[in-house]
Amino acid sequence: MNQPEHWHKVLASRRENGNYRSLKIQEEGIDFLSNDYLGIAGNKAFQKHLLELLNVSPELLSGATGSRLISGNSLVYAQAEEFIARIHDLESALLFPSGYKANLALFSCIAGRHHTILVDELVHRSVHDGCALSHAQKKKFRHNDLNHLEYLLSHTIGPAFIAIESLYSMDGDFAPLEDIVTLAEQYGAWVIVDEAHAVGVFGKGLVHRYNLQNRVLATVITYGKAFGMQGAVVVGSSVLKEYLINFASPFIYSTAMQGYQVQGIVEAYQFLETYPHLGSELQNNIEYFRKHQIHSLSQSMSPVQIVQFPTVGKLCKAVQELKQQKINTYPIFSPTVKAGSERLRIALHQFNSPAEIDELACIIKNNLTHD
Repeated sequence: MNQPEHWHKVLASRRENGNYRSLKIQEEGIDFLSNDYLGIAGNKAFQKHLLELLNVSPELLSGATGSRLISGNSLVYAQAEEFIARIHDLESALLFPSGYKANLALFSCIAGRHHTILVDELVHRSVHDGCALSHAQKKKFRHNDLNHLEYLLSHTIGPAFIAIESLYSMDGDFAPLEDIVTLAEQYGAWVIVDEAHAVGVFGKGLVHRYNLQNRVLATVITYGKAFGMQGAVVVGSSVLKEYLINFASPFIYSTAMQGYQVQGIVEAYQFLETYPHLGSELQNNIEYFRKHQIHSLSQSMSPVQIVQFPTVGKLCKAVQELKQQKINTYPIFSPTVKAGSERLRIALHQFNSPAEIDELACIIKNNLTHD
């Protein structure tokens, strides 16, 4: 079949530059790769609980048969969203099949031609794609730079929205949430926080921990990471939910998730409440890793620890040696990060043993110091 010529050229360029992406079947090994921070996705007790749920309610496995506005809504959805809103001490919640789709829906419709969306330069790609679907002007501010954000706010005419993450997964650092919310209030701007990598790891998330849930416009929470499930939710006011139902195209025109996914999210919340020690065990492992004194770009409580190597060659060598020892990690190359800032992304988990962390650290140290 004849294909557009430029496809071949850009793919060849990716291969030459070493940043070609391909799908791989995940090999078995020690997991320092996945976002299953609390080990729930592989937790046998949780899996058994989900199986028991299906035995009682096998109809949850059936497809939703349509969008939420046609035939896809159900009592399972209504009860789950009410439960999630109550957990996060907010008026409403609206579920989506993924965090990407939640951000796409939210940012595509919240702002119009006379609005501005100010985004942290390291915010997730889904936010940028959502902004591209809107008619608003988008401006980037330097990562976690309050002075630059204030400069942009002071030079913005008309309403402004601020898009940030509470924990950035490619750097492992936290947003100064309280300072950003306070600054936004001074300029009459609205803040939207993506909590994808913080919720679960830090209980109900950092927005809730700092009691900011009623001071931000919306919080996006995803369930494919620390919750070990699938899907996402936007929590906020009842007006926010009503607005999204009426104007968010990715919500309006998408088939709803099956009931199993929705009820599974509720079960994951309840499982975390039953086993609160999972979070503290994760923090113990993070602390243990950092005791090896490997220079990390990340902050001390982050489950994501980022290590940069002197050269891309040393990074690739370290990854290869780790792979030989069946240790799975994730090297990050351009264009996911800026050229010259390639790094090793280490995801720490509740279930990693001290011996596994020791082996990981030893290989990293050897490749940081040896030629």
